Amino acid sequence: MSPENQNLIEMQALQKFFMEGERRHTILDNVTTNIRRGEIVILLGRSGSGKSTLLNLLSGIDLPSGGNILIDGKDLGALSERNRTLFRRQNIGFIFQFFNLIPTLSVEDNLRLPLELNGIAEHNQINDLLQEVQLQNRRSSYPDVLSGGEQQRVAMARAIIHDPPIILADEPTGNLDFETGKTVIELLDMLVRKHSKTMIMATHSRELIGIADRIITIKDKHLLHVQEVSSL
Repeated sequence: MSPENQNLIEMQALQKFFMEGERRHTILDNVTTNIRRGEIVILLGRSGSGKSTLLNLLSGIDLPSGGNILIDGKDLGALSERNRTLFRRQNIGFIFQFFNLIPTLSVEDNLRLPLELNGIAEHNQINDLLQEVQLQNRRSSYPDVLSGGEQQRVAMARAIIHDPPIILADEPTGNLDFETGKTVIELLDMLVRKHSKTMIMATHSRELIGIADRIITIKDKHLLHVQEVSSL
């Protein structure tokens, strides 16, 4: 992706709604904002406010009902489903609330999978990232013997190992206790900044504001307010 454009992600008059009979249910309406290259943005809002929907739109998993999403100038809506899948696989790393590790694969093989899907040769990426998330001694373990915090650290390493420019995190501490969640977020902040990624994190927890460069607050399911953290 080219470094010239400071705005990595552009959202232009985004809409998302669904019809129930003749009734229209609006989830997001007229969302227009940009996300700069290399910044951490938190989507803050209550459950059901549209945060996860916006992440799905940014990843190309779902398409907007109106408006456009441009990532590094590429319009996701103009891509075929296959090309959106390839674009997502190469350019986006996901971190989920419930980890989404493959239970039949070891930690090492969970990390190897994104490399194989993208045709990337494995040199020392797995070993290096396991050291960064402090799980060198867990490389042969399977997810069912890991704690929640350990599983989320594996998920973080998996999201970043194929070197995507964008990390999308959906309530990454939602399934962890407060202290474990705090440790995981501090580690995630370090990883994202060390590897120069752009991260958009959805959460309802105001405790996570401290790691963000900007806060996008979603209210009433369709209104967005953008605020620089430095101005809070």
